[in-house]
This record gives sequence, structure tokens and C-alpha cells, in this order.
Amino acid sequence: MTAPIKELNLKGKIAVITGGSGLIGSTMAKALAVHGVKTAIIGRNLEKTQKLADEIKSKYGVESIGVSADVLNRSSIEEAKKIINSKLGKIDYLINGAGGNSATATSKVEKIQEGDKPEDTIFGLLEEGFDSTFDLNFKGTLIPTLVFATDMLEKKAGGIINISSMNSYRPLTRIAAYSASKAAINNFTQWLAVHFAKTGIRVNAIAPGFLLSDQNRFLLTDEKTGESTPRGRKILNGTPMERYGVAEEMTGALVFLLSDWAEFITGIVIPVDGGFSAYSGV
Repeated sequence: MTAPIKELNLKGKIAVITGGSGLIGSTMAKALAVHGVKTAIIGRNLEKTQKLADEIKSKYGVESIGVSADVLNRSSIEEAKKIINSKLGKIDYLINGAGGNSATATSKVEKIQEGDKPEDTIFGLLEEGFDSTFDLNFKGTLIPTLVFATDMLEKKAGGIINISSMNSYRPLTRIAAYSASKAAINNFTQWLAVHFAKTGIRVNAIAPGFLLSDQNRFLLTDEKTGESTPRGRKILNGTPMERYGVAEEMTGALVFLLSDWAEFITGIVIPVDGGFSAYSGV
């Protein structure tokens, strides 16, 4: 028995993007608008989210709204859902794009060597930095899912995309909390995919490779010269394409995973990384 080849079938759907005013989130919102998806862009700064929404409406002619909410505050997210439902309708898709790292959970040295100051190693990291990083990356995915997926459950259809990272496969040096929290995202993506498997809701993740952003620029480029730091050079040497990615290169995986082309795909993490995860360094 064969089935007909389906269309993307995205036009008119409603998507929520948390971290929507950030580099990846804003790019994903625009990419969805290209395919006729109405978007609710969530961030703490209402002015920034609304500015992006206005840009999307003007450029692509698709409805978009900016909403101020805190992904770590359930009541805040519930209020955001009320706004989205009243202005756009029931939610079809959720992109959990909120996330980040903390400098207080980032060690100054990669490997402890004799003579290193304890404060430059793991012993100098603050528990508060770990807490804030885990909360933002994991709870900041969990709470919006608990709130927004109720619409999908009611509709017996929907798609959730979590934003993972290369750190989720193999931890990078120095950023212990970020690596561990993104590994948790991969595990949660798989768990949730199984949990929702008979409801019509599919759950997948995208693991971006290395992009230059406000989040990691202080680690990868020299503030004074703009040249790559030793760490930045390591990344480029470990990426077969020998360059950083750009946010627009994440959108193909996004559109595919949300579309009906991927209706039998759930519980996977797609690397978009220029070959980084495939390369042994030799």
C-alpha cells in the first residue's frame, strides 16, 4: 500500500516561539512566516518582540504578535497563552528557543594543571550559575511545553521543536552546566516524544553547530582584535566546513520537522553543524 506524497501543509498554522527575539528564535519566526505560519514571539522585552512581529507582518504579510512572558514563570506563560489564543487562535506548534549560559558556570581553564588557581577551575564556579543555566535551558523548555501543548492535545495534532546543542552529544570544556543541561534536553525530547506518541503530537529537536552570538562571542573571539581565540580556532578546526554556521541554516530542519513531510518522525535530534559531530579530528 502506498500513500500520496504530501505537501508541507504549514500555511495558516499557529506557532509559538520562546526566546523569539534572539538570534535563532527571530530567524525561525521569519522562516515560518515565509511558509504562511502565524507566529507568537515570546520574550521578556515586549518592545523587542513586538518590533519583530511588526517587521514580519510588514515583510511577509502574515499575522504575528509579540508577547512578554517569562519561561520560568508558569502563570506568566499561562497569561501569554490567553493572549495568543484570543488574538491568533489555538496553537499548533511550539519552538522552545529560550536558553543560554552563565559566565558564573563557565570555568576559565579547560583542564586543571599544576599551578592553576582554584577559582579558575570547577572549584570557582558558582552554584547559582548552575541553577540559572539549568533552569533556563531545561525548565524553560518544560514549562512552555506544559502550557502550550494543551492546545495540541485538544486538536490531536501538533509539533514541538526543542533547541539542543552540539554540547549535548559530547560536553565541551569550560561550559559544564550548559553542556549538561542541553544533554537533558535531548533526553527530555525523546521521553516526551514517546509520551505523546499516540496523541498526534510529535516532539523533535535541532542541535545547532557553532554560531557566533552574544552568548558565546566572549569565548570565541578576542574582544580587542576580533580575531579567533584559541578556543575559536579549535572549533573551526573541528568543523569540516571550517566556518561558523548562520541562523538561517537552522530553518530547513525546522520547516521539515514541523511539516507533514515528517509525520512519521518523532523523538530525534538533528545536528545542523557543518559536520562537527561526524569528525574525529583526524
